Amino acid sequence: MGQLSFFSAEARQPCVGDLAGLLCGPGQALGFARGRAARVSVGVDTRARAAAVAAALAERGVQARIDLDEAGSVRVATAFRTDLTGLAGQWLDGDRKVVPPDLALDGGALRLWALASGRWVESGYFLGLDPEAPDTHEALRKALATSGLPSTLLTEKAGGPALRVVGRRRLERLAELVGRAPTGVAERTWPAA
Repeated sequence: MGQLSFFSAEARQPCVGDLAGLLCGPGQALGFARGRAARVSVGVDTRARAAAVAAALAERGVQARIDLDEAGSVRVATAFRTDLTGLAGQWLDGDRKVVPPDLALDGGALRLWALASGRWVESGYFLGLDPEAPDTHEALRKALATSGLPSTLLTEKAGGPALRVVGRRRLERLAELVGRAPTGVAERTWPAA
């Protein structure tokens, strides 16, 4: 690999703003106390993925808990925090999830998106979307394209909702942006060229 991109997750310090990557996927923001505090939570498919998301949040100074329900669903949730209110305010219009109009996806946000809902399917890499917020899907596809990663929007019938990134150069760019796989993350879930 050559020189790291300025936008790569490994070229900059992890920050609270990276949690936008969880909201790109199936994550949810919830405001509290009239906008004085907010939390972010995301449902994931395995306990191992939940542990990786919680560890990534801890790297950003955000403690999270992992909840399991009787149906076997796994959810990672932060506490209500004042430093998450700006992020929640950008992603919420009332109770409805929206994509901020000026969303710029960098390596940190893409890294959390891949951790929460990324996976390989055949020769492409899927970034999962929120099935409860279909109005966000096209805006996220455009934001990903602006980051140099054109993708195809897949519906539930085609294995989505997800954005599929294919092609050697695009996959190399994605792998460069998200950086090396965190410890314990399965190869089938992490972008690679």
